Order: sequence, then structure tokens, then C-alpha cells
Amino acid sequence: MTAGAAGIEREGLPTWLEPVRDAAERVLPEQLSRFLPPAGGGRAAAVLMLFGEGAAGPDVLLIERARSLRSHAGQPSFPGGALDPEDGDPAGSGPVAAALREAWEETGLDPAGVQVFATLPALYIPVSRFVVTPVLGWWREESPVRPVDTGETGAVFRVSIDELTDPANRARLRHPSGHLGPAFAVGGRLVWGFTAGVIDRVLHHSGMERPWDTARIVDLSDEALELVQGDRDRSRAVLGRDAGAS
Repeated sequence: MTAGAAGIEREGLPTWLEPVRDAAERVLPEQLSRFLPPAGGGRAAAVLMLFGEGAAGPDVLLIERARSLRSHAGQPSFPGGALDPEDGDPAGSGPVAAALREAWEETGLDPAGVQVFATLPALYIPVSRFVVTPVLGWWREESPVRPVDTGETGAVFRVSIDELTDPANRARLRHPSGHLGPAFAVGGRLVWGFTAGVIDRVLHHSGMERPWDTARIVDLSDEALELVQGDRDRSRAVLGRDAGAS
């Protein structure tokens, strides 16, 4: 395989993953989210959307953020975080380096076994003011994963593509701000916010999505509302109103 820009290797993927790669190369930012990076401000970050082949077939690696964290506490998410100076240029290889480094720090994932095959356009999370680049990877050689620091990561788990595309597991979630976004009830957890938005758009644009009832709307549980209360307060300060990640 030949490495391209920013360490990206397009070839050598399993056939089922090729439509994801192709979609990532053509998708526009506005086709992924209504929250796009502002002209100025925001902190560069990256997340790793890591595809593997587990016991239940093709899947995605997720973490549950520790409930003690300042923002997005208790939420299922992709491994990831802010770019450090050693990661490099946010407009170049920085997001790939940051996504792999953060995944290693949070889950113990061995980056040597990951083939990065695409990046998505950078998106914005208003509540935390992060400009986030989703990095797409193929778990070519799997390594053991676990919560490395329980102060940051509450759990590490895999969700099959079949679960994510099952219409019975899909809904639209209504945030207290009134914003409606995609949600997935999988693995005994509710995946919502930025992570669910990226998963939803990747499934849609790659052709993996199955028809589901988009009129099915659920509200955040009381427990989830308590966890996001701090995020809501910060949203008021940043946007002048409640806002949720798409």
C-alpha cells in the first residue's frame, strides 16, 4: 500500500468499507452538519472513527466518556481530543496524528494496526468550541483496548454496523434546546450528539443506511439531562441560547 497525504492509505480495504472511503472523498461539509467551523476561533481537534470486523461482523469502536468530565460527560463518543503542538499542522497531518494519539491514550489502541483511509471535512461543536476533523480508519491488525484512564474514559465498546443500521435502534433525539438530531440505541447505550451525527451521515452517504422511521422522536433521559446541564450552561454563554451538537 502507498501512503498518501497526511499518512492516508486508500487501497487495501475490505470491499464493504470501500463505499465509506468513496463517500468520504466526495462529501461536502454542509452535507454532514449544520454546525460548520467559524471564520475565526475554535480549537482544533480530531476523532477516530475506527472500523473493524468483530464477532458480530463489521463494527465501529466507541468509548463512553467519564461522568466526571467537564464537557460531554457520560456520552458515548469516538476516541479523540484536541490537537497538541507535536501533532502537527491542523491543515495537514495534525488531525490524523491527534486521532491516533488520543485513541492510544484513551483505549490503549496500537496505532500501528490502524490504516487511516480518509478524513471528513472539519465540523464544529458549539458547546465546546472545538473544530473537529473525523479521521476514518480500518482496524487492520486488532489490539486489546480498554479504558486506560478511568478519569477520562468510562468504557470502551464496539457496535456492529448491523446494530447501527437496524431501523428498530434508530430515532431522532430532542435536546432541551429544541434541536432534533439522530440517535442510536445500541449496546445498552444511547449514542447521540456529534458522534451520532457523524455516524448517521456516514451511513447515509455510503449507502449503508436502511429505511427507518424518522418521525420517531425521543427525549433525553433525566440522567442524561443532569450530565449535559453543564454543557447547556456553557452553550448559553457561547451562543446566547441552548444549543446541542448535531
